[in-house]
Amino acid sequence: MHKKFTRLALCALLLAHSFPAAAQQPKKVPRIGYLSTGDAASDSARAEGIRLALRERGYMEGQNIATEYRYADSKRGRTPELAAELLRLKVDIIVVSGAAGAVQTAMNATKTIPIVMVGGGGDPVRAGLIDSLARPGGNVTGLTNLLIELGGKRLDLLKEAVPKLARVAILHDPANTYHVVELKEVQPAARALKLTLQPWEVRTADDFEKIFAGLNKQRPDGLYVPTGGLMNANRKRIAGLALKSRLPSIYGRREAVEAGGFMSYGADEADIYRRVAYFVDRILKGTTPAELPVEQPMKFEFIINLKTAKQIGATIAPEVLARATRIIK
Repeated sequence: MHKKFTRLALCALLLAHSFPAAAQQPKKVPRIGYLSTGDAASDSARAEGIRLALRERGYMEGQNIATEYRYADSKRGRTPELAAELLRLKVDIIVVSGAAGAVQTAMNATKTIPIVMVGGGGDPVRAGLIDSLARPGGNVTGLTNLLIELGGKRLDLLKEAVPKLARVAILHDPANTYHVVELKEVQPAARALKLTLQPWEVRTADDFEKIFAGLNKQRPDGLYVPTGGLMNANRKRIAGLALKSRLPSIYGRREAVEAGGFMSYGADEADIYRRVAYFVDRILKGTTPAELPVEQPMKFEFIINLKTAKQIGATIAPEVLARATRIIK
């Protein structure tokens, strides 16, 4: 009887000690991998937008969520090694900020870790990233910003701002699949607006000065600059060369206009990046990417740099200025 009581007392003591030990076990903090094709300086505002939106949903960085940031600095071929790094860190979700190539790289790295895409400019269905917007399938979901689809609208706005517009030089990187598609997509819009497009291939950062010297001989009336790694990394240089050539230029992202470009039209990227928090939250709560429809932008921004307009001698009609969501003076 005494031995039996001792065994029971010992068991009770062990159980009593095991409960606090279990309670003290640190709860696993979800890790988000943020993979960007850009650089930290230009991408920090977008990444910060995600962090603040996550905070609004109760996720505090360093407390109940942790983010690992990796930037490719617009260098081709860097994303595979960065994606591999994030996998070694055992992240729970990978947020990919960049075009289809970057998303595809993440998809090649993992078929199981959820991927949230953001900042891509083309049709993710056509690019083979998802099955459909409503039912993505696989491990990819997120947002698309319609950069390519808005090409016709950009030409229309440039024509409204510069009524005498007839010939438009369009830069494009042949290694960027989105640029190849965009060049093709804007042709019908150009014809409808009675515009002649003059395509100029840009393969490296060293090409810009030479290309502008060449296109100035053709005397275009405007410049269309698609969005992409090479163009984004050299936006200041492009804006400066366009200014020197007195060329009214249009872009897909606000950063180019902030760098001195003439005007831009595109999805409100701050709004899009904040929306990433919704996808991260849903996935962390158990919803699979295949069940989360890919979203298209709801808000758009039209930005005009009035300072640049004055420097190139462009007078913008009041009705065009009235439609701008932001004017840089």
